[in-house]
Amino acid sequence: MNFTLPMRAAFCALAFSMVMSATNTGAQNNRRPPVVISPEVSDTREVTFRVRAPEAAKVRIAGSGDLPRAGNGQSAEMSRGEDGVWFISMGPLAPGAYRYAFEIDGVRILDPVNTDSSRSNDNLWSLVHIPGEKWMDTVDVPHGAVSEITYWSSKLDRFRHLHVYTPPGYESSTGDYPVLYLLHGAFDSDDSWSTVGRAGFILDSLIAEGKAVPMIVVMPHGHTGPFAFGGGSMSGEFEPEFVADIMPLMEKRYRVIGDRAHRAIAGLSMGGAHTLNIGVPNLEKFGYMGVFSSGIFGINGGGPGGNRRQGPSFAEQHTKILNDASLKEGLELFWFATGKDDFLVETSRATVKMFRGHGFDVVYKETEGAHTWDKWREYLHEFAQMLFKSE
Repeated sequence: MNFTLPMRAAFCALAFSMVMSATNTGAQNNRRPPVVISPEVSDTREVTFRVRAPEAAKVRIAGSGDLPRAGNGQSAEMSRGEDGVWFISMGPLAPGAYRYAFEIDGVRILDPVNTDSSRSNDNLWSLVHIPGEKWMDTVDVPHGAVSEITYWSSKLDRFRHLHVYTPPGYESSTGDYPVLYLLHGAFDSDDSWSTVGRAGFILDSLIAEGKAVPMIVVMPHGHTGPFAFGGGSMSGEFEPEFVADIMPLMEKRYRVIGDRAHRAIAGLSMGGAHTLNIGVPNLEKFGYMGVFSSGIFGINGGGPGGNRRQGPSFAEQHTKILNDASLKEGLELFWFATGKDDFLVETSRATVKMFRGHGFDVVYKETEGAHTWDKWREYLHEFAQMLFKSE
């Protein structure tokens, strides 16, 4: 078949058009999705969360604890951009760490472009830190290390895990250190104090400034089963495991000074109750006790969830210890702190009153705020400065 010049020109134009069409289609198919930055924290402490979900009909953000508009079981609706990226801005937020997750058409996911996370007792959360408080920020000081340790629990007949903070210089030194056992709350895990709680950074700064003694901080997992007020993790399995397995393991594995004057225990909420349930029956072992936003559950005739342990009261169970003046002499600090808006404030007040009635020198303070991590970080910061300084 012979082509005339006009026919050749038309054919070339058609071929070129087909090639360009295929090229454009391929380019569209291979076009990279938009770059997503999340979370993005501004200099004014405003934070923008983003997630790419072009096919989604509804996207929300949920938080754990004190994230504004999306914490304490609430969630906030996000807006859809033209590129299929959903977004929401909050703030300015108070300095601190915040947990969050996305709900895409009802399906909960972590932030796909944020590698920072924090475990609660039954969920994994994405984590964002808002700087602005030097005492808990990441600053240019020597930093310790946080390790996750797996161990065998003879009491529970299974493997368990905990976290341990060792202060700066521990690996290169040969000396022994005092120890703080730091316990978490009902909706948290052994990971929580070192992530959303910022415990390692708080201790790093205090030690660098000479405001705290270098110490080892042990953060165990207080849940021994599914959580339920009055049962599960509150059923009393953790306390004997702590004494029989955790303390001996830590004093064998780490260079811990194993006497009362160099041993402290503290905890928040459920961990505060654990602190009392461990510390009082073993008062000869602890020179310092801290109870954050907590007390003896049920001391007012009810407790979280409306449950109260049956049988003798806490005071009746431990009458001999509570009335032993010699044990009180070695207790250097018995410290309580609770927010005025905390749902456990009356529990704290009644617990402090009971201990004072038995002759304990209790330090008690009520602060602004409620049952949230911003308070517990503050309490740790203050409590740690008072430890192991009696000498």
